[in-house]
Parts: sequence; structure tokens; C-alpha cells
Amino acid sequence: MVAPGAAILALVLWTGSAGAANLLTEKVLPLSLATEAAQGALTACERKDFHISVAVTDHAGLVRVLMRDDQAGPHTLDTSVKKAYTAASLALSTGALTQILVAHPEAMGLRDMNERILIMQGGVPIQVGTETIGGIGVGGTPGGETDEACARAGLDKILDRLK
Repeated sequence: MVAPGAAILALVLWTGSAGAANLLTEKVLPLSLATEAAQGALTACERKDFHISVAVTDHAGLVRVLMRDDQAGPHTLDTSVKKAYTAASLALSTGALTQILVAHPEAMGLRDMNERILIMQGGVPIQVGTETIGGIGVGGTPGGETDEACARAGLDKILDRLK
């Protein structure tokens, strides 16, 4: 017969080992880097005389930083958040997603996945290796290419520290 204490100890050790083996580790975009990326995007667009909003999200698409230029339209807040969410959620730039929809109209269902998806140039995923840790989205320039260029400029500000 096994002593009751030994059985409980064995169960605790077994449960603890199994539970620990199932834990996941993930990289988190620090607020300082998210803020620096947002400021970089805002500055890049200001240099071109565009008034934008920029959003940076975490891997789940939750907003970490949201900035709006003094003269940016109110609609730019929503579009920047949706572009950042889309890039983080789907792990692709919204420019690439736009090209996919043009080439494959049957994939239009991507646009209807949920009300937060916005497939319009200006959102870029923030990645460490193959892991997506966030997204950056810009809204407010007259063309999507410029939104995306500003988002990439913001990402470029922190790229060397994403490890």
C-alpha cells in the first residue's frame, strides 16, 4: 500500500510538471518602442506636409499608442487603429492584403471577418522573426502608399531593437 502523503506528492509533482510544459512564452512590444514607432510615423508624414493619425497595437490588436496630428481629421483615428489591428491580426501589411484581394476577388471574405478589419494600405505588422508582436497603422494621407510609407518609417525607427 502507498502512503497517502506519497500519492499526493506524486500527483502534485506530475501536475506541476505537466502544467509548466504547457506554458507559452511570447514577446511583448514595450510601450517605449510603440511610442517611438508612432512618433516616427507621425514625423515622417509631417515632413511631407500630411496630417495623420497613427496607432500601434500589440499582437492581439489592442491599442498601445494612438496619436493624432493637430490638423488630422477625426476619421483618421479610426482608420489608423483598424489598419494596425488588421496588420497585427493577419500578420501581413494591409498593402499586401489589398493586392491579394485585387488578384483574388474570391478572397473578399477577408474584409468581412469582423468590423475591425480594414484592408486599405497603411498598416504594417511589427514582427520579431516570424512572430507578430503588433501592428502600426497610419490614416490620413491622400494615398494609401503614403500611409504605408509613413507606417514603415515608424517601424524603421525601432527595427534594430526588435529581438
